[in-house]
Amino acid sequence: MTIMAAMPTTAMVFAAGLGARMRPLTLTLPKPLVEVAGRALIDRCLDRFAENGVAKAIVNVHWLADQVEEHLAAWRTPEIIISDERERLLDQGGGIKKALHRIGREPFFLCNTDAFWIEGPCSNLKRLARAFDPEIMDAILLVAASAGAVGVDWPGDFTMSYDGRLVAREPLRVAPFVYTGVGIVKPQLFDGLAEDVFRLAPFFFRAAERGRLFGVRLDGLWLHVGRAETIAEAERAIGRSTM
Repeated sequence: MTIMAAMPTTAMVFAAGLGARMRPLTLTLPKPLVEVAGRALIDRCLDRFAENGVAKAIVNVHWLADQVEEHLAAWRTPEIIISDERERLLDQGGGIKKALHRIGREPFFLCNTDAFWIEGPCSNLKRLARAFDPEIMDAILLVAASAGAVGVDWPGDFTMSYDGRLVAREPLRVAPFVYTGVGIVKPQLFDGLAEDVFRLAPFFFRAAERGRLFGVRLDGLWLHVGRAETIAEAERAIGRSTM
């Protein structure tokens, strides 16, 4: 088994969504710019990539796109490349397809901008990269234990076997792990697709059915800021982590 030795140099950062669950706050402010403890959500995502030497972040924009672009103009590391979806929101899968010519042919990071994590002793991005084996994996996801995570209001996403393989939650069941919105994916999964607007999750589910979706359990604390009321909950958790 050949384990991927190098950290991916490119990340796809999803910043195009409407932020409907956080309205009315997001009627005038894009969700990636919502601040938690004085730091915008998208900055917390980009901080992790900067800390781990990721050179390029492709950021898709749609809702209140001008605000996102203006906010990111000062970023130098990683280099920010805007993928413009102003005319049509493409969903995450379609957003990746649109950006494939910028992503290239090497595996790349994914990152949602409605969550972040407080690191444990080791870098979680480095742990993901060390565990990724493109010969047996189509994707590897950073997952967090549902119990103890901040802002989890759904019954989990995956179970995980002893060797790290992920299996999607069965209907009417509770799963112990949630997808953190961060992973490493092979761009070849999106080759030859005719449609332009499509979701990302079905690609994960198909990879899981083939036994080619793996997970790494997050070392630290995951905070999901999906609703306006979870901002204060996340800030309290940050405060406890610095005690």
